[in-house]
Amino acid sequence: MSNRESTVDSKDNDVITGRPDIDEARLQTVFSGCSDIIFHSFQTESGLFAVCIFCVGLCDAERIERQVLMPLAEADAGSPAVSSSQLVFTIEEATQAILDGLALLLVEGQPSGSVFALSKNIGRTTEEPAAESTVRGARDGFTESLESNMALLRMRLKIPAFKSKSLTIGKYTNTKVTLAYVEGVIAPELVEEAERRLGRLELDSVLESHTIEEGIVDERFSPFPQMLATERPDVVVSNLLEGRFVILVDGTPFSLVAPITLSSMLQSPEDYYQNIYISVAIRWMRYVFYILSLLLPSAYVAITTFHQEMVPTVLLLSIARAREEIPFPALIEALIMEVSFEALREAGVRLPKQIGSAVSIVGALIIGQAATSAGIVSAPMIIVVAMTGIASFMIPRYSASISTRLLRFPIMLLAGTLGLIGIMLGIILLVIHLSSIRSFGTPYLYPIAPTSGRRLHDVWSRTLPWSKSR
Repeated sequence: MSNRESTVDSKDNDVITGRPDIDEARLQTVFSGCSDIIFHSFQTESGLFAVCIFCVGLCDAERIERQVLMPLAEADAGSPAVSSSQLVFTIEEATQAILDGLALLLVEGQPSGSVFALSKNIGRTTEEPAAESTVRGARDGFTESLESNMALLRMRLKIPAFKSKSLTIGKYTNTKVTLAYVEGVIAPELVEEAERRLGRLELDSVLESHTIEEGIVDERFSPFPQMLATERPDVVVSNLLEGRFVILVDGTPFSLVAPITLSSMLQSPEDYYQNIYISVAIRWMRYVFYILSLLLPSAYVAITTFHQEMVPTVLLLSIARAREEIPFPALIEALIMEVSFEALREAGVRLPKQIGSAVSIVGALIIGQAATSAGIVSAPMIIVVAMTGIASFMIPRYSASISTRLLRFPIMLLAGTLGLIGIMLGIILLVIHLSSIRSFGTPYLYPIAPTSGRRLHDVWSRTLPWSKSR
């Protein structure tokens, strides 16, 4: 037999034959050992043999009985009481439809199968994201359902220019992924680049959007996030209208927005929901505290160890009295407190919500007081670490905050060995790294470097919503 004849035979063996008994046997072979796949055989009113196949965990059995099986058993074949249906023509398409939570109907004499969307609602309802709460703004957030997330975006973007392209990634999970953008606003080459990077992914499983993120970012080993992960539909829409794209992944509420910059990671959606003067003041305060969260412990270590002449005499004497019985140098003291604070913060996150915050706060107070009384750390160091922790909470994006917490330790080591020169060296290395990062071709420090006067206004101040209409 020639190769061409073998190919034709394999294709014929894969198509739905119109004989439900044969097609059912082939599908039972495919789903051998899958106890959650239900095969229900019956006869229609006209005497035709039919079989309905569905996954009991994903489909609503009562709706299948009421809207498909009963109408077929009581009337002519092909008249189920379901408004939307699609046709599948191969066993492979039928298998994927069943795994997607659709009900498959095979009727004698019909060389195709009908699939019906009779899925069971197994996800949670839309609620406000706990990690991105705001005083003013929308209260809805993404869920684990891709269809619901797309609906939340479509509800806000009621234009045909809002486009979406779907694909499936994951050898074992077959996870649905959607790339969405606003045509005419985003650069076409950016969409092509996103499609190319998604298309080249070869993954065994996709359980969370971070798996996608790691596979398509420019710098995988940088501590700085190069895609914005958010649960808020209003944040996604605002970024779409600024010429960015979003990647939605089925099974997770976190969507990915790109390209992003460092300044966009320090902006909160609430900046655009309040008075401009209040928003600008809070934004500048956020910038200041971002720098403090990175450099405050290092500056304290460097000044108290190498540059005491920079401290006023009265303050220097107060610090000296507090540290006269401390057995450790300032660097070791800072490392002990920072590691303890990070451990308490992580413990508060992992504990149940009802007791997590109480344990972290009480633990910090008790440990801080006990450490000071025992002469292990000084009171000024407790103040510095507490101020650093408060400053890190000012950063609106968790991924940006955790990268700052990580970089704080090498800069402290440089400060403890080289003083202020070490801090400057750390800042120079950090700026060099930030200058080399690209987020889908966009420089990470844009619009500061390279400088863009039009875009720079939204970094130092805030763009007014009606300014473009004038």
